[in-house]
Order: sequence, then C-alpha cells, then structure tokens
Amino acid sequence: MKKQLIAATIISTMMISNVSWANDNDHGMSEEREHTEELVGLSSGILLGAVIGGPVGAIIGAFTGTFIGKSVGDEAELSVQKQQLVQQEKKLTQTNEQLMALSTKQQSLEQVSEKYYQLQSNLAEQKVNQQQTLNELTIGMNVQFKTGSSHIEPLFEQQLDNVAYMMSLSPELTIDLTGYADRRGDNDFNQALSEQRLAEVTQYLVTQGIARERLHGQAYGSTLPMHQEQNFENDFFDRRVTLKLLAPGAELAAN
Repeated sequence: MKKQLIAATIISTMMISNVSWANDNDHGMSEEREHTEELVGLSSGILLGAVIGGPVGAIIGAFTGTFIGKSVGDEAELSVQKQQLVQQEKKLTQTNEQLMALSTKQQSLEQVSEKYYQLQSNLAEQKVNQQQTLNELTIGMNVQFKTGSSHIEPLFEQQLDNVAYMMSLSPELTIDLTGYADRRGDNDFNQALSEQRLAEVTQYLVTQGIARERLHGQAYGSTLPMHQEQNFENDFFDRRVTLKLLAPGAELAAN
C-alpha cells in the first residue's frame, strides 16, 4: 500500500510538472485558468486512481480527473454566458419597446401632418372660391349717372345696399372705387364731376355702416373711356362709378 501511494505521488508530481511546462510554452497565460482546472482534476484523479487501483489505476484516474475538471470549468463558463444572455435579452426587450414607442409617435406625427396638409388644401380651395366669387360680383357693379349729374338713382341705391350688407358679413373685405365721366364737356369739368360722383357713392356706403377706412377711391374724369368710339351708348357707360371688392392682401395689387 505504501508503494502504491509513493508511486502515485511521483506520477502526480511528474504529470503536473509536464502539463504546466506545456501550458507555458504552447498556449500562454491566456489559457491558465482552463489548464489549472484540468490540473486540479488530473491530480485528484491520480490520487483517486492510486488509492483504488495502484499505478495503473493512478494513470486511469488521471485521465478521468482531467475530464472532471474540464466539466466543472465548462459549467462555470456556461453559467457566465447564461447571465450575459439574460442581460442581452433584457437590453433587446428595452430596445424593442423604445422602437415601438418611436413608431407610435411617428404614426401620430404622420396623422397630424396629414390633417395639416388637408386643412391647408381646404383653405387654399376656399381662397380660390372666394376670389372667384369676388370677381363675379365685381362684374356689373357699376353705378351709372345721368349726363352732368352725380345723383344716385334708386335702382343703384338698392345695389349699394346689397354691397353694404355683404361688407357687413365679411369685415375683412375692402372696396376699390373709381369715378369716371363721359367725353362731353371740357376735361376740368369732367374731372370734377367724376370726383363728385365718387364722393356720393362713398358717402352712401358710409351711411350704411361701412367704415370709411375700408373704402379706397380714385377719380379719372374722361381720360379712361370704356370704348374708343364716342357715341350716345358709350357715353352712358362712361358716366359711372365702378366698385371692386378686394380680399385681404389684394388692395396693394389693385393700386
């Protein structure tokens, strides 16, 4: 029995020395833990084999101990890897949640943007319709006068009443007024007559509740006839005050 123990101790010492020497020369310091585990298993296996089966048992036990030590090291490494996987899974879950939240916000932003563009489109369409309506109303909005007169006839008073009512419903609107005279008489008389006609129409609208600041006018006398040829019919259309409704921002363009 003593001989077996002595033999086991010698073999164990030799194998530990050989394995340590191989570790330093072949693999370096980075694999020291792995081979240390093998050595622990190796030496334990030698002692176990020597006690149970003598020298032969010591050799067999050495190999068995090596596998035992390696298995223990692998289990520890697997445990560390499992912990790392759990942490990575948590991070991945958090990242997915953040991406889902971001996607929800992006969808909400797209919906708001779509509503905004729809409102802008509706507003642009309303502006076009409003301008078209103003253009249609402007056609025929002339107050005609008798020769040499600035008196507003009852027919045109009713027309001005309708204009005043429309202005009261749309406070943003203004009116551009222009006064004219036919080519009968001299230029000074015609200029003064066109100014008087313009003043009469402006004052009538003011009496109907329209602020004077919303009424802008200019008189041109007989310098801008509607037709090049002068005759009785053309003179009738030249004796007028023309009203043009303007939406916000259109006043400067009209001037």
